[in-house]
Amino acid sequence: MIEFKPLAAPDIETIVSMMQEFYTIDDYPISVDFSKALFQEFISNENLGKAWLIVSDNEIVGYLILTFIFSFEYQGRIGFLDELYIIEKARGKGIGSETIAFIKTESHKLSLKLIYLEVEPHNENAQKLYLANGFDSHKRQLMKYKIN
Repeated sequence: MIEFKPLAAPDIETIVSMMQEFYTIDDYPISVDFSKALFQEFISNENLGKAWLIVSDNEIVGYLILTFIFSFEYQGRIGFLDELYIIEKARGKGIGSETIAFIKTESHKLSLKLIYLEVEPHNENAQKLYLANGFDSHKRQLMKYKIN
């Protein structure tokens, strides 16, 4: 049975540890101390979004982070699925699909108008998961400008 446990302060150590594993896949830099501080800020302000631990048979097997953005184009608050990570040994067991179903249900409860996400081009399994669960490729190109 899959459960989704809202992230609380005592869970920050656990989620940051999994975040390190996730970031290692694509060699993303991560500051453990800074990430812990960000989670403290994140969970103390419900306007920023929500995060959950994914629990299967009483074992934490992943996490998801949904952040909020306001969009005039989509007429209200939208979600950005910032991170969805499932540990390797738990993949291929339907947990990803159950997690997407959970996100959709929560998005209705939160009155979100749309869910955005980004996925690495090489991560074909994630792309298949999202496409199989009703996500579409966006015709726009995601761009960024980093503030120094």
